[in-house]
Amino acid sequence: MLRTKAVKLTVIPAMAFRIKQPDGPSITIQRADYEAAGIASISRTSGEAIPSKNTNMKMYPAEAFKEAVEKTNGLPYKRGKGMKVTKEMVKEEKVKPVEEVIIDSEEYQKVVDHYSDKNGRLSYDLLNKDFIKFAKSSSIVRKMIEEGTTVAKLRNYISSHKIRNITGNDKLSDKQVKAMVDLLDEAYVKGIFKDLNEELKKMLGKNKKK
Repeated sequence: MLRTKAVKLTVIPAMAFRIKQPDGPSITIQRADYEAAGIASISRTSGEAIPSKNTNMKMYPAEAFKEAVEKTNGLPYKRGKGMKVTKEMVKEEKVKPVEEVIIDSEEYQKVVDHYSDKNGRLSYDLLNKDFIKFAKSSSIVRKMIEEGTTVAKLRNYISSHKIRNITGNDKLSDKQVKAMVDLLDEAYVKGIFKDLNEELKKMLGKNKKK
């Protein structure tokens, strides 16, 4: 049998691989909890899976074949045998929430250390004063205010800039930065950015009066 390596699916607990057939490639999906496999040919025109008449579509839904086609696309063929799929092979992997990944990161610790006092408490005053100082000196913030942006967008830009600067990692994604901001904000019941928000409102208000 000439087939690709097997890939794990997320739609159902199963493994899938492509088989080279004389009339074109086919997809085989095998669940761990069901003996019969799901089989489909792959259309040469649309690239979509066409399940065989004998395939149990309740056990092997169209979404599973779609995922199998996408995940095996581009994989090279090799000589191999059929495979016995076990529950261990298709067990769901627990992915840590982004907050848990961030809180254990070196970058997050750098930000916490930067804004913590000698007692190890996150300093409300230190963080707000630093963020407000940057807001008043940044030409980009000034331009955003002149364009009539929102407090939320200003705060996002300021926090993103400061966090990437403090960590020295400009490749942090927006999602990672947001997770850090949310963790910092929840350190205080009423939020840690209250003073910053008020100052940004004043800056926007002054611009409107011009």
